[in-house]
Formats: sequence, structure tokens, C-alpha cells
Amino acid sequence: MQDPYILMLVALTILAIIDLVVGVSNDAVNFLNSAIGSKAISVRKILIIASLGVFVGSVTSSGMMEVARKGIFVPSEFYFNEIMYIFMAVMVTDILLLDVFNSLGMPTSTTVSIVFELLGAAVAMALVKIYASGNGETISDLGRYINSDKALLIIFGILLSVVVAFSIGAIVQFFSRLIYSFNFEQRPNYISALFGGFAITAITYFIVIKGLKGTPFKNDIGGVIEGNLVWIISVGFVFWAVISQLLITVFKVNVLKLIIGIGTFSLALAFAGNDLVNFIGVPIAAWDSYAAWQLSGQEATQFSMAVLDKKVPANFIYLLLAGAVMVVTIWTSKKAKTVIETGVNLSRQGEGHEKFQPNSTSRIAVRAAMGINAGFRYLLPKKTLLAIDSKFQKPVVKLSKDKAYEMPAFDMIRASVNLIVAGILISIGTSLKLPLSTTYVTFMVAMGTSLADRAWGRESAVYRVAGVVNVIGGWFMTAIVAFVAAAIVAYLIYLGGITMVAILLLLVFGLIARNSIRHSKKAKEIKKQHHIERAELITINGVIEESSDHIAEVAQRINKLYTNVVNDLANHDLNKLRKTEKHVGKLNDEIDNLKDGVFYFIKSLDETSVQASRFYLLVLGYLQDVAQSISYISRASYKHVNNNHKNLKKGQLKDLKGIDNQLTELLLEVSLIFENRTFEGLDAILIKKQALLNAVSASIEKQVARIRSEETSPKNTTLYFSVLLETKDLLGGLMNLLQTYEEFHLTRKEE
Repeated sequence: MQDPYILMLVALTILAIIDLVVGVSNDAVNFLNSAIGSKAISVRKILIIASLGVFVGSVTSSGMMEVARKGIFVPSEFYFNEIMYIFMAVMVTDILLLDVFNSLGMPTSTTVSIVFELLGAAVAMALVKIYASGNGETISDLGRYINSDKALLIIFGILLSVVVAFSIGAIVQFFSRLIYSFNFEQRPNYISALFGGFAITAITYFIVIKGLKGTPFKNDIGGVIEGNLVWIISVGFVFWAVISQLLITVFKVNVLKLIIGIGTFSLALAFAGNDLVNFIGVPIAAWDSYAAWQLSGQEATQFSMAVLDKKVPANFIYLLLAGAVMVVTIWTSKKAKTVIETGVNLSRQGEGHEKFQPNSTSRIAVRAAMGINAGFRYLLPKKTLLAIDSKFQKPVVKLSKDKAYEMPAFDMIRASVNLIVAGILISIGTSLKLPLSTTYVTFMVAMGTSLADRAWGRESAVYRVAGVVNVIGGWFMTAIVAFVAAAIVAYLIYLGGITMVAILLLLVFGLIARNSIRHSKKAKEIKKQHHIERAELITINGVIEESSDHIAEVAQRINKLYTNVVNDLANHDLNKLRKTEKHVGKLNDEIDNLKDGVFYFIKSLDETSVQASRFYLLVLGYLQDVAQSISYISRASYKHVNNNHKNLKKGQLKDLKGIDNQLTELLLEVSLIFENRTFEGLDAILIKKQALLNAVSASIEKQVARIRSEETSPKNTTLYFSVLLETKDLLGGLMNLLQTYEEFHLTRKEE
């Protein structure tokens, strides 16, 4: 094709669709977390409400498209070919960056990513122009090409939104809980009516402010609203308070559910209206640039892009199509569910499996918070403390254990506060023209309300704070990576032209496919793992089923790992030993997770099965012993090969292979017994163990003889003895496990 730029436009269109999918997968957390976490409304209804909000918001986003055209760089300083290079670099980088965050289940800001990608790509092209101009320009002239004030405003908005949103969320939630307590169903109706009046007024004002922005009606109605703001808000509050009272007393409507529904709609509208530019703003600007260049008849390298300085409304059809793609993604994206799970997990009221590991920052923050809390308790009167504590006492919910999984992550009070505060802050930011990120505001409000609601107790605080630190660190990393990566990609496209574009597109599709496969595989593994923090009723038969599955799986994996270590040692293969080490670490982590979940397991036992808890604890202990033995064998082997020590002798390897064959036969039998629940065969296994132990002892004696006659490598001897002795420990742990199971099985038969 003669015109390479039409190929770029086609590529940008495809990338826009992909970007919509990966972007919405990340940002759905903004408006779905509160409703899903509180379980106030069914998921289907939540998605319908959010879909309507997204559709309305996408239609009102036209005015925001100007950010991609002229918000970050000065269009008149670039030629058409350079603008196309910038736009291609931005889209390629944006998709890769967001997809990585989605795969990790980490919410990030699409606003910050697109702004810093535009900035990075524009800086790269500006530097190319400066050094190629020959007019004596230097890097100090960069300000002529870049709108640096906008970039600084974005950074200020990041810092401001993180601190303000967290603080306001915590304060509002604290006082809301003092008013409502956790027994909010027992509070007088007028309190809910006043709360409804305040909340719905704030949310509807937010909808109007966000909805008007970027529409033709702003100039007609905006002045009327701004001139009578106090009067409109006062009347709105009275009106909605009266309506809320009627709904509560006459129609028996739960006004909190209404608030959550309206709040979800408003934040979905804000997301689409504010963030749609992040996904399709660049491709639309590219199409406008191409149309202007075609009409000009000039060379691509000579046509100035001053045309982008003009305000052009986005095509209504484009906005609707983009809205449709976003709605489909909300309903179907598995990665969106992963990101939502992260947000809900960090803000949930109860205990459970923690996704993040503690770090130094989280430990210091928790200790500091405990010190501040102790100071307040010292200063405040005892009666005041007792009164406050009484409001935070959680009621005991009488719910059968097999229904406990239906409990929400947090209640409707907190969900309402999340939506109200986020809506108000974003509307204030909009009126002040501050580029607040919807992700930053909604996430930090949720974290602030969690802290104020005492969801972060001594058992979970260090993990939750670590999660928040990781997410915030990811936000700032987004800005840095987006800037650098977009600059590099823009320079590569400048050097390679359409050929480089094709290579980058193949890279994008390949990485997205790989990440999707990995995410799907990881999701299946997580689903397969038996986390014990579940809540269904567990009987003795349930304990047997649970533990039998663990033993069968561990036996299979130990067998495979031991064989891999022996084979990799024989081949002196460092790469395969490194992979085996990773798999061994994964096995140990999973068993540690099972032990961490013992508290929830024991709580889930029915009254007739409590004696089974001791048995289950012993089983987990022996599983851990076995896993630690294979871990030591793998680590010692990897260290030996990594240090480039001599290979094991043929006689040593022959003996190890013989032990491996016997161990394989034994472990396969163990796995089959526990898979088929044929526990009568355990006695035969226990008898066979002696032959294997004799083989290990014989190998030790042979090595002693070698040392006295022919062995010259102390490192080989150390490794060989380590493997043999740990093999004995592995067998010991396995036999103790089988003996414990056999005794339990016989006891059960007698009963």
C-alpha cells in the first residue's frame, strides 16, 4: 500500500478496541467495588446499573478528548508523521502497561498512564527534532514543544488525591459509624431519611456536574447552577430527605440500597465521561490528523499539526461504539474480577486469606498507628472511649455455617460512604479543574473508610497496609514506566517506520496472549487450591476428603520434584534445577497457606467432628516436614551446580537413580490409595518402606567406602550425604503421615 499512515490508522483502531478492554478491566474496580463488596444488590443488577452509567458517561466525554489532542504537547510544533509516531507509541505502551497491571490484579490509573505516555513520546520526538534541527536549539528549548504545566498539575493531583481522599474517607466513615453504629437497622427512620437526603443530593449534584461537562448544554445551564449553588443544594437536600422518609415509612424501601444503586451509576458515569479519552482519545486525534493532512496535499514531513489546536467535537457514533465495548467488557472480563477482588479484599471487614505480604513500611506504619491510638486513649476520658467503642461493636449474626459465605465484605453504611465521598471529591476536583484520577480517589476513600471502620485489626493491619503501599507504589511506577517506555517506543518507530510498527504490534498481541494464558492458568490453580478459610460445614468425612486430596497431590508432586532433581543433577543442568527450585518453593507456600488456614478450618468443624482437628493438624505438620525435606534437597543441588562444583560420580548417580525408582513406585502407590480412598492398602506401604530405607543406608555405606579409597571431592561428598540424609527424613515424615492416617482410619472403622 502506498500510504503507510492508513495502515497506522487501522492499527490504532484495533489498538483502541484492545485498550478499551484492558482499560475497563482495570477501572471497573472504581465503580463496582462498593456495591459488590456490600452485596446490597445482586451482581446482575449492579452490572445493569453500571452499564447504564457507562453509556451515559461515554456520550458526555466529547470535551475530554481535547487532552489527547493538545493537553500535553504543543501540536503546532510537530509535523504529521511525527504526530503519528507519538500516537502509535502511546497506544502500544498503554495496552502493554495496563495488561500487566490487570494480570497482577493491581488497580492503576489509566489517566496517569495516558498522560505520561503522551508526555514521554512527545519528549522523545521533541528531542529528536531539537538535535536534528541544526538551528542551535538545545534541551532548554524543550518547553516550546511540551505543556510542562499540565504534567506538573497531574503530579500535584496524584499527591493531593491520595492524601485527601484517604483522610476525608476515614473522617466521614468514623462519624457515620458513630451516628449509625453497626446495628443500623435499629436506628430511628429519620436518621436514615436525613442520611438519604444528604447522600442522594451529593450524588445527583455529582451526576449533573460530571454529566454537563463536555456537552453542548454546559454553557446554557452551567451558569444557572453555579450562580445558585447553595440554594439548589439546600432545596435538593430537603426534597430528597422527604422522599427518603416516604420510601422508608410508606413503601418499606431500604434507602441505603437506593444510595448504593445511584452511587454506582454516578461513578460509572464519571469513569466513562472522564476516562474514555484514555482509550479512544489518541486514535480519534489520529483520524482527525490524517483527514487534515489528506486535505492539505502536503508531504507528511512538512504538514504542521496546528489543526489539532482547534476544538472538534468527537463523533457521536464513535462514543456510542466505545461505550458498547466497555459495557461488554464489564460483563465478561475475568481480569476485571481479579482487580475488583484486590480492592474488596483490602477493605473487607472480616479476617481471611491475605493477598499481600508484610514489608518494612507496613510494619512501621502499623506501629506508628498503634502509638497514636494509645496517645488518644490516654488523652480522652474513659466514658468517651466506652461510648465510642460501643458504636463499633459488631453484632453477632446468627447464620448457619453453610450460609456464612454469603456474608458481605462490609456493610451498606460503608458502601454508601465510599460512593458519596468519592463522588463529592471528584465533583469538587472537576469544578476546580484538578485532574483527579477516579482510580486514586475511589481506592483511597475505600481504604480510609476501612481504617476508620476498624476493618484493619491487629491480625490483618500489617497485610492490608502492605497491600495499600504496593498499590500506591504501582501508581507512581505507572507514571515512570509509562514515560520511559513511550519515549523508547516513539524513538524506535521514528527509526524503523512502518516496519517497526508491525514488529511492535506482533509484540503487543503476543504479550497479551501470553498474559491471558498465564492469568487463566493462575485462576485455575487458585480455584484448585483448597484454601481453608472457607465457611461451609465440615464433618469427619469432610476432613478425610480434604486431607486425602492434599496427600494425593503432595505425593505426586514430591515424586516429580525428586525425579527432576536427580535427573538434573546427572545432567548438571542449572536452568532445570532453577525451575525445580521455584516449583518446590510454590509447594511449600501452598502448605504454609493450609497451616495459616487452620483457625478457619477448626471453626468450620461441626460439633461431632472437633476431635478430627488434632488429626488434621498432624497431617499438615507431616506434609510440611516432607515438603521441607524436598526443599532442602533441591536447594543443595541447585547451590552445588550453581557454584560449578564437580559432577557427581557415576556410582553416586546410579545409587540415587535406584533410590528414585523405588521412591517413585512407593509415592505412586500412596497417591492411588488416597485418590481412591482405599486405605486398607496403607499397611502394605508401611511394610515396603524398610526396603527403601535399607537402600538409602547402603548408599551411605558405599559413599563412606569411596571416601576411604577413591573419593577426592569434599563438595560432592557433602551434597551426596545431604541428599541421602534428607531422603531418609522425607521417608520418615511420609511414613509418620501414613501411620497417623492408618490409625485414624482404623479408629473410624471401630466407631
